[in-house]
Amino acid sequence: MKSLILPTLLAAAATFATAPAALADLSVKLGGGWDGKRVPAGQHCPLFGGKGSTPPMQVSGLPKGTAWVYVEFNDRSYKPLSRDGGHGVIGYPVKGTSANMHPVPGLAGKLPGQAKVIKPARGTGKYKSRGYLPPCSGGKGNAYFAVVKAISPKGQVLDKTTVELGRY
Repeated sequence: MKSLILPTLLAAAATFATAPAALADLSVKLGGGWDGKRVPAGQHCPLFGGKGSTPPMQVSGLPKGTAWVYVEFNDRSYKPLSRDGGHGVIGYPVKGTSANMHPVPGLAGKLPGQAKVIKPARGTGKYKSRGYLPPCSGGKGNAYFAVVKAISPKGQVLDKTTVELGRY
């Protein structure tokens, strides 16, 4: 019996090592001065003198069959906008295993290129937006992050990852 265990384990390990991964290693690299620690100067909402846009992102490791990348923007420090794209969800059509997500302006409902608003920010009153709401905590140190999702043509989430945007 013991003599069968080792060969079986070795065969299973070899099969696992050569099998394709079920999920890609989705990763995101921020650009445009976004470092994940501090929101860059001017990239906050107009209520506090900014002209914020979404951060440019380079996404790699997209799974086969990815048609869209959805980016859900959130404020971890403010519970009403802390999940499910509280600061808006922007979608980018993609082809292949990597893509560059260009910045789109805050508050806009119509976006440049082929990007589109999937869900507008949930802010109300003076914080209402037709699309992405840039960081708008008035410099109180709120923590902003995004959930980046690879989406199939049928709307299925194929993979996702979280990226820290920084504090404002």
